[in-house]
Amino acid sequence: MAGRWTRGLMGPRRTEHGVPAEQLAALSLPIGDDGVLVGNDAEGRPQVVGFHHPSPYDVVLIGGLWTAQVLALRLAGAGARVAVETGRAPVWTNLVQAAGAGQECISLYDVGRVPPMGPTVSSPVLVVRDCGMRPPRGRVASMPWQSVLTLLPYLSPVAPRLLRSASLVGVQRVSPDEARQIGRLMQLPPQEVQALSTLGDGVTLWCTRRERQYALTQPTDAESGLLGSPRRLD
Repeated sequence: MAGRWTRGLMGPRRTEHGVPAEQLAALSLPIGDDGVLVGNDAEGRPQVVGFHHPSPYDVVLIGGLWTAQVLALRLAGAGARVAVETGRAPVWTNLVQAAGAGQECISLYDVGRVPPMGPTVSSPVLVVRDCGMRPPRGRVASMPWQSVLTLLPYLSPVAPRLLRSASLVGVQRVSPDEARQIGRLMQLPPQEVQALSTLGDGVTLWCTRRERQYALTQPTDAESGLLGSPRRLD
């Protein structure tokens, strides 16, 4: 089912402006809730997730580096500052150089070395934690207008703790045993549990304990040129 979060949770709001009706055709900016496109559902409808909130917001993605990098690019393109905490900086270097266009919209940091980012409603932050199977507790936590996305390649011993405290969980293809564990933690129905071990590359189940929606992430030409085709494994 399509939950309300897929249409964009409450994000940064700007001062309202009035525009005469005859000038509406000149507008090229999207009108709607703030968020980032994570993909399309089975009917081809866009699925948008809001990452920036006036309260702490933690996201866990059990999946591939490719999807995490696409999300980082799209959030940077939407105006967020992205801090990547990683122990494998070389796999992020090309993306950081391509995304900046001369400006540091995505920055790399060693594990445990992310400095305070000073997020505000007009300058939101995403911290991507690419710290392997057992990420240490983060030095920089989620806070108002600063969300944290933790990437786990597989279900690890620390995953239950992270999933229990997450505001949103993304799950890509996992083994049947991992699917059963995730199903118990996220209270998924049996048909969803069975589907998790058969998902195609680029497909993610975005879920909370009340809502869930599959989304197929389709890269733009620029994303394909930089990151290649969707893939679960790197």
